[in-house]
Amino acid sequence: MDLERRIDTLAKWMSGARHLVVFTGAGISTESGLADFRGPDGLWTRQAKGLPAKSIDFASAEPNAGHLAIAELQHLRKLAFLISQNVDNLHLRSGIRPELIAELHGNITKLRCQSCEFLMDNVGDVIPCPICGGQVASSVVNFGQSLPQHDLEDAYAHSKRADLFIAVGSTLTVTPAADMPRVALRAGARLVIINQGETPLDGAAHLQFNERIGEVLPPAVERLRELMQAP
Repeated sequence: MDLERRIDTLAKWMSGARHLVVFTGAGISTESGLADFRGPDGLWTRQAKGLPAKSIDFASAEPNAGHLAIAELQHLRKLAFLISQNVDNLHLRSGIRPELIAELHGNITKLRCQSCEFLMDNVGDVIPCPICGGQVASSVVNFGQSLPQHDLEDAYAHSKRADLFIAVGSTLTVTPAADMPRVALRAGARLVIINQGETPLDGAAHLQFNERIGEVLPPAVERLRELMQAP
């Protein structure tokens, strides 16, 4: 199926979805100038080749067309929930409401209470949690650390309810985050994968895009808008 027909199919599925969940990985931010991990020029790919790692300049990165397309799904009231593996804050900067996103690996601009998981802006001063008085630290989850329980529970709950699950820019290999599309599949959801590179779930996907995210999501959401405005 050619790209235009696949985009049209995706738009129709989004239009008919009752609980649309989007899942994003580092690949969605490469078009903002941030390196991914396992892509052709990703951080781990370069490391495996013995090449120097590229520096990540989060401060200068801006939301790209892919981020804005997901924010537009929210504006159109089609986005039920967004699950992200990214820590770059670009989804929130694109306009996603905090209650509609689970940032499973944290956010570079946020601090989290180690006791009650209260999330607060990182303003430079480390203060006790205003809710429980507990210790606060960076919300970014490092290897070996547990994911935030509240975000993880929300991600599982929405994945179980999804009838359309769109995985964007992720190799779907880092668990437990990568469990979410499997949960959605078991619950009967359609799975759409948009990723330049193979994933373990390619064979289970109902629709797949190997093209750049900016070539898929923005036109699909624009087509969705047209469908919703049609008499």
